[in-house]
Order: sequence, then C-alpha cells, then structure tokens
Amino acid sequence: MKTKLLIVDDSSVSRMIIRGRIATLQPGWDVMEACSGDEAVAMVSTAQPDYITMDVNMPGMNGFEAARKIRQLHADIRIVMLTANIQASSRDKAAQLAVHFVQKPATQSAIQEVIDYFLARP
Repeated sequence: MKTKLLIVDDSSVSRMIIRGRIATLQPGWDVMEACSGDEAVAMVSTAQPDYITMDVNMPGMNGFEAARKIRQLHADIRIVMLTANIQASSRDKAAQLAVHFVQKPATQSAIQEVIDYFLARP
C-alpha cells in the first residue's frame, strides 16, 4: 500500500516546493494537497493520509484548529506543522497537539526533517 501525504498550505508556491522535495526524497509516496484547514479536515476521512504537513496561517480555519479537529477524528495520523510562524507560543501549541514543528522555508534539510519524523517509530 502506498504511503499517502497531505500537504496543507494556502500558498500554491509552498505546496509546489514541498511536493517537489518530497518527490525527490520519497518518489513512491502519493501526495495530495489542500489549500486550507477546512479543506484538509474534509479530505482526511475520504483520502485517509498517513502523514500531513500543515501550515499555521491560512484563511478560514488555521493549522492549529485543523490539526486539533484531525486529531479528534484520526489520532494516528502523524502531523508536522511546517510553518514560518516560529514564535514560542506556536511551538507550545504544536506540542500540546502532539504535532511535530519544523520551521519554513521548505528547504531540502527541512523536508528531510519532516520525512525523518514521519518515518521514525512512534
């Protein structure tokens, strides 16, 4: 069964960069995209991703609220908050949600950290 990743970011450029870097490092993964927290929450039940990268600042439902709702429905999905919102309060919120935090920009090393977290044993 293919590993499924959902990229959640309101920036099409960010989604494109993340998708490209993931494709280089994990070419066998099935990558899907959502442009908002609302769309991500709606997609999770039908798409059933194994992993999610989530931006924080998006129109409508922000990444923290989306992660909270996803956690309530599917506690086993591994989520990484991939964001430029690097304040301590953001890191604390991510920790409270049991979400790994990786700082943007989505460089090769940042995406490798994301993948390493996803593939680490829980």
